[in-house]
Amino acid sequence: MSEPILEVRGLQVSIADKPEIHIVKGVDLTVGRGEVHALMGPNGSGKSTLASTIAGSPSYSVDAGQILFKGEDVTEWSADKRARNGLFLSFQYPTPIPGVTMVNLLRAALQARRGQEVPAREFLVELRSTLGQLKMDESFARRYVNDGFSGGEKKRAEILQLGMLKPDLAILDETDSGLDVDALRTVAEGVNALRTAEMGILLITHYERILNYIQPDFVHVLVNGRIVRSGDASLAKQIETTGYDPILQELGLSREKEEAAAR
Repeated sequence: MSEPILEVRGLQVSIADKPEIHIVKGVDLTVGRGEVHALMGPNGSGKSTLASTIAGSPSYSVDAGQILFKGEDVTEWSADKRARNGLFLSFQYPTPIPGVTMVNLLRAALQARRGQEVPAREFLVELRSTLGQLKMDESFARRYVNDGFSGGEKKRAEILQLGMLKPDLAILDETDSGLDVDALRTVAEGVNALRTAEMGILLITHYERILNYIQPDFVHVLVNGRIVRSGDASLAKQIETTGYDPILQELGLSREKEEAAAR
């Protein structure tokens, strides 16, 4: 394995204002630089909660365990501090921000990431280069953030942010959600264009189809707040063929019990 960029150790998580509701129940996960890890699992298994907790969401409380990012314990860090230090989270449902252009958002985010003013000329050169790399028209960057965007455009906007910010770790939470096959291919091509030997990627998905375009090095299955299977890309193919039911049955669970536990 390459140098770890993310280490999750014995992580247990509950909802911040409902501490009796435990969602993540002891997760160990290591993502190395240049690696793509796919995290799969049925609805309500805790995938998005795990992603949000790694990113520092105040909606969740860490009850036990540690989150190490680039070798440093960030368990108590705020979300913005983690982001400034190179941790990126794409949202399953990106929020529209009418009145704020993509250009303004990207420049403000880049300045926060670098901790200093980014000269306008330098920013525009980087923006045009990234747009070209992603095969996106420059007019896209002049639109208001996610305002009137289709599902595919919202996801492409997040990939553009990924390209500009160049994080050390990218967590992509159900990037394939709601996309038709053409939009899915376009978004996946963007992710592949931005992959580097230094960036780790944690790709969260229900389905194997996005993994036809973004080849994972490792696949993990999360059930009832725990990683119960890990393997290579063939594990995703197996799930596509058989679904999650065989794994649930081995664990003495049913889909109904799993979804009830999530509630």
